[in-house]
Amino acid sequence: MSDYNIVIADDHEIVRRGIRSALEELPECHVVGEAADGEAALELVRAHRPGLAVLDVTMPRMNGFETAAAIREVSPETAVLVLTMHESNQVVREVLRAGAKGYLLKSDAGRELAEAVTAIRQGRTYFTQRVTSMVVGEFVGERPPAPVETANLSPREREIVRHLAQGKSNKEVASELGLSVKTVESHRTNVMRKLAVHSVAGLVRYAVREGLVDA
Repeated sequence: MSDYNIVIADDHEIVRRGIRSALEELPECHVVGEAADGEAALELVRAHRPGLAVLDVTMPRMNGFETAAAIREVSPETAVLVLTMHESNQVVREVLRAGAKGYLLKSDAGRELAEAVTAIRQGRTYFTQRVTSMVVGEFVGERPPAPVETANLSPREREIVRHLAQGKSNKEVASELGLSVKTVESHRTNVMRKLAVHSVAGLVRYAVREGLVDA
């Protein structure tokens, strides 16, 4: 097999270092670029046309879902592996909708990253066992379907909820995501209407339930 170029995107440098170290131990795998946000990751993909992009879900400027969908448009030959701490049903659905070829929990990466990369490189998909069980369980009725309000939130709205639930102001959220304060305020209003909540406490409860923030 020829060299297999990879781009990594995660907003935590120490996480990127760990992923890079693990990937470069794999035969013929080369990390050609790292990014701390989705827009930078997309630029790296445009420049290098790698075989694989390893993306976190929660990133500034463009989240993992948006970045995966954009990569599919600008570089169809680049497969996407989502590597995240989130394992809610909604996140899994968004990952599948974005066209990712793999979904791996960070807690499983030490054991399964090599297997995931190998599978995707061979043209197969790879989903960690816990995620596979979650999806199958939902289809066979072992898990209740997601609440209607969960399905109605866009990835960007969920990202904004996560930041607000961490106690950040509209201005701080706007700065981190590269948006205007007015845009964040508009998203916040729409989210609270969709969820039928009237306070930040309500947003926090939703974020904890959906695994967007730690309880």
